[in-house]
Amino acid sequence: MWNDSKSLVFSKVCVILFMVILLFCAILAPGAVAHLTAISLSADMAGASKFLLTIYSGCVPAAAILAWLFVLLHRIGAGHVFVSENTSCLRYISWCCFVGAAICLASSMYYIPWVAVGVPAAFMGLIVRVVKNVVAKAVSLQDDAEFTI
Repeated sequence: MWNDSKSLVFSKVCVILFMVILLFCAILAPGAVAHLTAISLSADMAGASKFLLTIYSGCVPAAAILAWLFVLLHRIGAGHVFVSENTSCLRYISWCCFVGAAICLASSMYYIPWVAVGVPAAFMGLIVRVVKNVVAKAVSLQDDAEFTI
């Protein structure tokens, strides 16, 4: 039967799987970019170095998001759900989404399809920011309840 504990383990496994996928993407990026520039005239005109700069600079916030997600899941697994540290994790995750969006949107100056990655990343940053605000309010309410007799 599916329960919260299994869901938490599944989430951690998914985060680790995405870490591995991110690592493989970073390793395979030069070959993928070479293939893209070989089949696309606009990509070839932009140059492989710009693509690699975008990909590798985008790997930094992506790796940070995955690390913060793992920390968040670990805290939740330890029973620390509505704590200010989780609010901080969500804040860092949202800022990483915005950084990734900025990288992609700036890269759309040389290759417009990067917009298709940048806009959803910004939207995800907004969603995480709203969730962060909800968790922050829950932390505040829990703190108030603990001090009430």
